[in-house]
Amino acid sequence: MTNQISPIATQDQKNLTYLLYGLYLAAIFSAGILAVIAIIINHVKFSSVKGTFLESHFLWQIRGFWWYLLWNVIGFASLFLVVFVYQSAWWAVFAPTICLVIIGLAWVWSVYRAIRGLIALSNDEAMY
Repeated sequence: MTNQISPIATQDQKNLTYLLYGLYLAAIFSAGILAVIAIIINHVKFSSVKGTFLESHFLWQIRGFWWYLLWNVIGFASLFLVVFVYQSAWWAVFAPTICLVIIGLAWVWSVYRAIRGLIALSNDEAMY
C-alpha cells in the first residue's frame, strides 16, 4: 500500500477549506485569534491537499494571512513611530488616521480575498 495523495480533492478537504475561509472572515471580529488558528491548520494540512486544486486555495489563504499581518504591523508601527519616537504634534494628529487607513484597507483586502476564494471554491476552481 502506497501513501500517494490523490489529485482529486475529497469533500472533507473541500469542507476544511470552506471552514478556513470562514475562520479568516470571522477573525476580523476576533482580533485575529481565529486567523492564527486558521494559519496553523493551513500549514499542518497543506501536505494533504498538495496536488489538488485546493493547494492553490491553501496558498491563497497562507499568503493572504502573512500580507494582512504585514500591513497591520506597518499600520501600527507608523502610529508608534510618530506618537512615541518623533513626538511631533503635527504628525501625531494624523498618525491615528494613517494607521486606521492602512489597517482599514488591509481589512477590506482580506475580506475581498476570502470572498473571492469562497466563490472560486464553490465553483471547484483553482485560485490562479
